[in-house]
Amino acid sequence: MNNTMELNDFIKLFDLLNDSKGMRIADLNTDERNSLLNVRTEDGDVFEIVCRQAAGKEDGWTTAN
Repeated sequence: MNNTMELNDFIKLFDLLNDSKGMRIADLNTDERNSLLNVRTEDGDVFEIVCRQAAGKEDGWTTAN
């Protein structure tokens, strides 16, 4: 099982976040090698989104190790 995101997956997620008007995102940075998206909001908060494939279909919220 490949736990990292492919480039196309990053592009889709980046576009989704970038086009969101109500989220007040000031900047997006991608780190494809480490499967990370860094999001800076207009008020200066920074969030790191770790992108991994979920472990099982029965429990989509459990991250794969």
